[in-house]
Parts: sequence; C-alpha cells; structure tokens
Amino acid sequence: MRRHAFPVAMVLIALLITRQVYPYVSGNEPSLVDGYVVEEVASGLGGPTCLVWYDTVTLLVCDRDEGQILSLDITTDERRTLLSGLDRPHGLALDDRVAYVSEAGVLSSYNLDEDGRFVERTVLVEGIPSKNHQTNAVTIMPNGTLLWHSGSTCNICDEEDPRNAALLWVNGSTGEHGVLASGVRNSFDGVWVGGHGYFFTDNGRDWEGDHPPEELNFLIPGATYGWPDDDPDHPVPEGSEAPVGTWTPHTSMNGLDLRPPTSDLPGLNPSEGFTLYATVYGSWNTLLPQGHEILRIDVRLGAEVGEYTTEITRFAWDAGTPLPLVFHPDGTLYYATFGNGGSLFSINAV
Repeated sequence: MRRHAFPVAMVLIALLITRQVYPYVSGNEPSLVDGYVVEEVASGLGGPTCLVWYDTVTLLVCDRDEGQILSLDITTDERRTLLSGLDRPHGLALDDRVAYVSEAGVLSSYNLDEDGRFVERTVLVEGIPSKNHQTNAVTIMPNGTLLWHSGSTCNICDEEDPRNAALLWVNGSTGEHGVLASGVRNSFDGVWVGGHGYFFTDNGRDWEGDHPPEELNFLIPGATYGWPDDDPDHPVPEGSEAPVGTWTPHTSMNGLDLRPPTSDLPGLNPSEGFTLYATVYGSWNTLLPQGHEILRIDVRLGAEVGEYTTEITRFAWDAGTPLPLVFHPDGTLYYATFGNGGSLFSINAV
C-alpha cells in the first residue's frame, strides 16, 4: 500500500496545481457556440469588478486591485483614473451627473465634474461588516431608490448585522436604508427587466458536495431566500423563495445583464420572454476546474404572475475568470476577466 501512496499524492498535487493555474491560462481564446467570435479589447485593467457605460465609447471600470475607477475609450484604449484610494470597489451606478460607488462596507455618492471626474464625496452608508464577502453591485431602480448587494461575513452563520447576506434599499440623497430581501448569501449582481422586475445572482455555501447550486433569483420585497437555513435535505427552507434558475454548485455565477433587442447574440423573442447573460467565475471548491463560462439564460413567464421558468445553457467556456459583463447599446456583449492583469473582451456575431 505504501508503494502507491507517493504516485497518488503526486496525481492529487498535479490536479490541484491544474485547478489553480487553468483559469488564468485558458481565457484569452475561449470557445463559443457556432457563429460568434470573441475579441480582446484591452488588457492591463487590474482586477475588474464592474463595467458601466459613461457614453457609447467610454466604459467605466472598477479596479479592485488598485482601488480605483478607470475610464476606458474602447476605440483608442485611452485611459484615465477618475477616482482612487478606494477600498475594494465592486459596484458603480450613474444617474445623470451623480455616481454611486460601492466599496467594502461603504456606499458613497459623488458629483461628476465637466471632465467626468468624481468630486464632492458624500458617504451614504458605512460600517457594514466585510469579511468572507463584501458589498457588491449597486443599481438604480426605476423609482430612484438604490438597490445594494451585501454579502455574508461567513460561509454559514447567523449574522450579527442584518444588513449582511441581504439586498438593501438605500435613499440616494439621505443615506436612509434598510433590508429589502434577506437570506442572500453572496449576490454579486442583478438587473432590472422592464415589465417584470429585478433578477439577481446568488452564490451558495461551500464544502457540501452538490449542495447548493448557484442561483438566479427574482426579487420579492420582504422575502427571504433561504441562507443559512438551507441544507441538502431542505434546499428551499419553508417560507423562503425558490430560485428561478440554477447552475453548477460552487462555480460562482456573478455578472448579469439583459440582452437588448439590438443584440445579435442568441435569445428569446419578446413574445416568448427575455434572455439574460451571466458570467461564471469558476471554483476553488472543486478538485477539477469548473465554471469559467458565460451563460445564456432564457426566461419564460410561468402560469402565474411573477412565476418564471428558465433554460440555462453555456454560450462560452474556457473563458478564464470572467466577472463583470455588460451589453453595449448596439448589442455587443463586453466582459472582463479578473486577475492575471485584467482584460476586456467583446463578443459579436461572425
């Protein structure tokens, strides 16, 4: 028995090394469904965690590694630092001449000057604990209220601060805020779909085998979404909302956006429903690499108002570590890989 221990150990070590290295060497030439092509637009973006259009040629990028907000001209690759000295920025929303920036446990507003720089900071919310996970995307809802994604401080625990593991509503003028939905362990992003509501990703606990899958959820104000009470025998605890779509456990489904009618990417006709696209970063909680994908999520209306069914398929794979993504108004899909220098890619029809 001892004679075989060393080769087995070497195989396991090789698998672990492969798992760690693979995402960072596989992303420059991802595979896509037939008829579509990916192009690298820019590199050296640090640790991109958000992508927001300032205008049709200027993309704003949250750089977690350097703690800054960059502007990138996608036609010339010209770059400017608009804001620096941030603590792990993960979210950005623009409303006319006001910008809302999500950092670790802090949400602030800034006025935009004539050059597009962020000035006159106002701290709206602070003091939210940031440990295992932190505060992520911030979205402006149709009524002007901000929706802020706040991660859990742990893998499984009872949170001391109810603002963790939740979606928060925030008054963008006063900073008044509260819990809009609870039991949301680590939601990275979400998108408003006109005529329907808000859809958001959520990533479940680690170290429990095939439980739980990563989730796409539909927001119901005041609802809870199961964490930390879920377990393999009760994936949707009594009184909690079930996901409208699921994906491979522990693979980290993150960035999310709505396919616009201008896009050549595949999706449903409006009479059938609508289509979302999502990034899947990949897992450190598996022996072999999983994830590293971009998903197509077709959402159809269920029998009752507010009920939805989904069909989720891989649109791109071997895509490295994709994290934020956003559609351009012309329908082109842009996404950025986190780590290994940070690169921006675009996807179009051939």
